[in-house]
Amino acid sequence: MSKSARDWMRRLDPPSLDVAEISGKWGRSFDFKSYRAFRYPAYDICADAPRDESGTPFKFDLVIANQVWEHLDRPYAATKNVRKMMRKGAHFFVAVPFFIPYHGAPVDCSRWSARGMKNLLIECGFAEDAIESKQWGNRHAARRNMEPDWPPEYDPETDDLTDDPDFPILTWALAQKT
Repeated sequence: MSKSARDWMRRLDPPSLDVAEISGKWGRSFDFKSYRAFRYPAYDICADAPRDESGTPFKFDLVIANQVWEHLDRPYAATKNVRKMMRKGAHFFVAVPFFIPYHGAPVDCSRWSARGMKNLLIECGFAEDAIESKQWGNRHAARRNMEPDWPPEYDPETDDLTDDPDFPILTWALAQKT
C-alpha cells in the first residue's frame, strides 16, 4: 500500500496542496504547501466538517484519512463531511484494514474491500469514474497478523509480499471531488 499511495501523492504535486489529515501522521512525510491535522476522537469528523471562527468549513486540496475510517461509528456521515472540506477538484485519500485483527482505539467498527470502499465513496457523492481503489494482501500476511505480537514486524527473509487479489489485508482509495 505505501508504495502505491506515495505514487498517488507524488502525482498530485504535494508542494501545491493545502492538506488536512483526519488522525494519523502519515501526511507529515510529504512536503505539502500547508498541513493541518484534526485528531480523532478529539475532533469527531462524524459530527461535522471542521470550521473556521466564522463557522465556514475549512477548504483543502487533499484530505487524508489513513487507518482511521474503521474506527468511526458513522463512516458515511464522516465521508460526507470530508466532501464539505474539499475544494472542487480536491482529492480524498482513505486507507483501511480489511483482514487485520480487532484494534479498538477507541473502537473498531468496519472493514472494506476495494470494491466496498469505492461503493462507500460513490454513495457519499463521489463520481464513480473519479475514484481509484486498490487492495493488497495474501494468506501469509494474514497468518502473520494473527501472531500474538501485533502488528508483526516485516521480515524481508521470510515475508511474502506477492499480492493475492482474493485475500485482501489492506484497502486504499483516492477520490476526486468533480
